[in-house]
Amino acid sequence: MPPSSDSTSATPKSTATGGVQSLERAFDLLERMADAGGEVGLSELSTSSGLPLPTIHRLMRTLVACGYVRQQPNRRYALGPRLIRLGESSARLLGTWARPHLARLVEETGETANMALLDGDEVVYVAQVPSRHSMRMFTEVGRRVLPHSTGVGKALLSNAPEGEVRALLGRTGMPAATDKTITTPDGFLAALRHVRELGYAVDDNEQEIGVRCLAVSVPDSPTAAAISISGPAGRVTDAATEKIVPLLQEVAAELSVALASTGQPGSGQNGNGG
Repeated sequence: MPPSSDSTSATPKSTATGGVQSLERAFDLLERMADAGGEVGLSELSTSSGLPLPTIHRLMRTLVACGYVRQQPNRRYALGPRLIRLGESSARLLGTWARPHLARLVEETGETANMALLDGDEVVYVAQVPSRHSMRMFTEVGRRVLPHSTGVGKALLSNAPEGEVRALLGRTGMPAATDKTITTPDGFLAALRHVRELGYAVDDNEQEIGVRCLAVSVPDSPTAAAISISGPAGRVTDAATEKIVPLLQEVAAELSVALASTGQPGSGQNGNGG
């Protein structure tokens, strides 16, 4: 069988991993589409991926037939609705994988630990391990909140372009949950700059009076994610913050490695998240 038109492309990862080249290329194209906002042209994909147009066209034709991509009237390609179910199931599993890491936070801080994702314009909590204290914070898994009044929201948006943040706030509005809530775009952008400087975010009585939350983003997460510790303001003091933040950052880095693991033998991950 003669070599295909893409035989001169870069050596794929499948050569080393024993994987299927066409599958790796198809998933790479889907991720490139997501990075581009969900809709691209074939020439854009060819430029970004380095693959020849005939190869990309063949892969996209297969993805369209399977419902994972759809071709728009303008001939560009968009991510398809069949991906929604996969994404929703994967998001739920993210919470499952995070729980052992959250449990470590609770064990070492005594406070409730959460994991949250940015879903559209809202923050959604996907995992929680509660504190053992009788007075503790509780957030229902699946609860959705606006980003501007939460520590996890600040952590999730801390590195987003200013224009995108302003557009999001324009869509959601900035209602005050308490008299401490930030209610202006300029105020929120200033808070995000502070997050970048400190390396962590704080919700200081902004979502609920009497509650403080410390949050950090999960680096290199496949989707924007943050973890947090929350508790009564009388326990999550400035002195406690100095001890909690380094632990949060350490656990976030460990969780990042766990989420990036292929799960293959020899990958160094035993699957228990510990």
